[in-house]
Amino acid sequence: MRHSLVFATAFTTLVSTSAFAADLPGKGITVQPVQSTLSEETFQTLLVSRALEKLGYTVDKPNEVDYNVGYTSIAAGDATFTAVNWIPLHDDMYEAAGGDKKFYREGTLINGAAQGYLIDKKTADQYHITNIEQFKDPKIAKLFDTNGNGKADLTGCNPGWGCEAVINHQLDAYDLTKTVEHNQGNYAAMMADTITRFKEGKPIIYYTWTPYWVSDVLKPGKDVVWLQVPFSSLPGVQKNIDTKLSNGANYGFPVSTMHIVANKAWAEKNPAAAKLFAIMKLPLSDINAQNAMMHDGKSSEADVQGQVDGWVKAHQQVFDGWIKEALAAQK
Repeated sequence: MRHSLVFATAFTTLVSTSAFAADLPGKGITVQPVQSTLSEETFQTLLVSRALEKLGYTVDKPNEVDYNVGYTSIAAGDATFTAVNWIPLHDDMYEAAGGDKKFYREGTLINGAAQGYLIDKKTADQYHITNIEQFKDPKIAKLFDTNGNGKADLTGCNPGWGCEAVINHQLDAYDLTKTVEHNQGNYAAMMADTITRFKEGKPIIYYTWTPYWVSDVLKPGKDVVWLQVPFSSLPGVQKNIDTKLSNGANYGFPVSTMHIVANKAWAEKNPAAAKLFAIMKLPLSDINAQNAMMHDGKSSEADVQGQVDGWVKAHQQVFDGWIKEALAAQK
């Protein structure tokens, strides 16, 4: 009799689990995420993927593409979502690929993302450099010259990134093209060289953003300082944005937010996923910490999956809350 009871309980559990699995809104639907080639974006992409899997979706590995290709792929329905849409940095690419007519974008995934230009504190203190406008002076610019052409070598952005257009626009707007070189290529490799120069005690100037590991290695206020800009100046649809902060400081870039962007038609057919995209939120400090782990060598696919597992476990109640709210939206 006891065996029958155990079997009956197990059978009931099995049936209810199967029924629940069959009820999941994502059953039979495959999702394709996209991100850039920046491996540090994988963590937030996989966290969104993990939550979608809990809703029953089959989620493929993220495709790594240029941002503008990512937006056109999502707009065309060839990809489903990206978790790395920056406002306002990506506004031109977002609009060019169809804007709100083609994309679903609700809620804010990450708040308070800063970006701008930094130089080593030693040189800043010695020469009283606080503003990038001072690089108009050939004597100041020459301090940061790494190849002997007399221009300051600014470690800048990968071609195709949103920051590329901003940096090129600002060098022109601040009359710095004669004295500052915007070095472009593989950002991580260029920053490795920049950090080596810093360790050798040489002057450095570079662009960076948060969340990213760079500010964990070169600590603002201790190792490096943020440079201000003489006035607000941004390209394209960002042109009317005032980048001055409430304290009067102006670092040339507005404090940004990051969002999940999905194909609009797909989101309308998948209300549970759409709700999930709207309510997910990640602390900037958690992204910074994970990026720092990757920089310290824990950057394999297995490492990043493990970091996602660790985050979910540490925030299980929040994660389960997202799933519950998303499932409720399907009904």
